[in-house]
Amino acid sequence: MPSPLPAIDAYIDASEEPARGRLRELCELIRRTAPQATERLSYAMPTWHQGENLVHIAGYARHVGLYPGPAAILAFAAELEGIPTSKGAIQLRHDRELPLELVERIVRWRVQQAGAKRG
Repeated sequence: MPSPLPAIDAYIDASEEPARGRLRELCELIRRTAPQATERLSYAMPTWHQGENLVHIAGYARHVGLYPGPAAILAFAAELEGIPTSKGAIQLRHDRELPLELVERIVRWRVQQAGAKRG
């Protein structure tokens, strides 16, 4: 299992609340869900990589961003209804509870998708 990257923890620690706590929750979830992924900073965001970038996260004033890529947005479109999305991004607004179960399913799906491409 790859070890956690101090730069990711530093990114989270430097974030303002409420983003900091929400990023920490997402980071822990991703680490549990994709334990073989390598952690890195990519596009100045915490990123998990396993043959390809699986997912990025970032903190903002009004939301945290989850970036699983366009295919994941399409695959989970029905479940993401009511949550702001764009081509490859999901905005998890601070005034709403984090959909941790959904995020876990998206990360699992990305791990499987990345493995199938290499397979």
